[in-house]
Amino acid sequence: MINFAPLSVPLRRRLQTVAVLQWVFSFLALAPCCIVLFIYLLFTRFWLISVLYATWWFVDWDTPSHGGRKVPFVCHLSVWRYMRDYFPIQLVKTVDLDPRQNYVLGFHPHGILVAGAFTNFCTQATGFEQLFPCLRSYLLMLPLWFRAPFFRDYIMYAGLVPSDKESASYLLSKEGGGNAVVIAVGGALEALDAHPGTHTVLLANKKGFIKLAMEHGASLVPVYSFGENEVFDQVPNPQGTLLRWTQNRLQSIMGISLPLFHARGIFQYSFGLMPYRKPIATVVGKPIRVQKNEKPSAEDLDALHELYMDELTQLFEEHKGKYGVPEDTHLVFI
Repeated sequence: MINFAPLSVPLRRRLQTVAVLQWVFSFLALAPCCIVLFIYLLFTRFWLISVLYATWWFVDWDTPSHGGRKVPFVCHLSVWRYMRDYFPIQLVKTVDLDPRQNYVLGFHPHGILVAGAFTNFCTQATGFEQLFPCLRSYLLMLPLWFRAPFFRDYIMYAGLVPSDKESASYLLSKEGGGNAVVIAVGGALEALDAHPGTHTVLLANKKGFIKLAMEHGASLVPVYSFGENEVFDQVPNPQGTLLRWTQNRLQSIMGISLPLFHARGIFQYSFGLMPYRKPIATVVGKPIRVQKNEKPSAEDLDALHELYMDELTQLFEEHKGKYGVPEDTHLVFI
């Protein structure tokens, strides 16, 4: 039986739903729509729009890897505050971060659509600039999305940059500090383990971000987003099943994962692709000071990687009770 939303839902909650709907659409469908629009315009009397954009695109090709084009006005739009209140989402600071330093923030877990990472680090809805004054946050995203016309500009305005070494290194090499590069360490593959009630982190063999921090002397900051895995259900896909094999295979070919997720709808609560209204609390841990080493040895990387996992575990254990995680639940590293 379908559980329909009541007609008496307050306007404020309806606006929250609309805000999240546009975000889900942007994440899942806006890039293909922009590509189709770009091609379609070429065969209409508005063909000049695509030609002019293509010229601009050629000139502007390297901008995503050179810090992007973050626009404060976009980050402060009221739509993001409605999105924050839908779940709701909060950003929790445990210590101050010195704005004279550069940072690599490791975000865990990825979840299905990284709602916590986007809201906290690409918008000002949860007060990042008040909690960490003079610090600029940049969320890394698959380079593939920066090849979509029009869409690339939209995501750059919010502070998204490609998740390649060139892009991150450009920001971390800036003198004077003040840049915080946010990396969803588990990447798209971790989304396949994003099931409610689980706290599985794809980190055991992830050392690229560790090397990046060492090469630039950037402090490492573990970040854990409680509730990130609770906002969507996912079709069971344990290792060894045909579904999981297919998902892993597609991810290795395309670079993006395809979790079969579902939650609620817009006007009913029984099925759909809208996330559940479950709280998300993104906790920013204390920084791990990193000595600059442009050519770290394997032993250096292993030691810092081990320290980072210990700090992340400690962060999780210290805060899990505040956000409804059972005492006997612990992080699982894979």
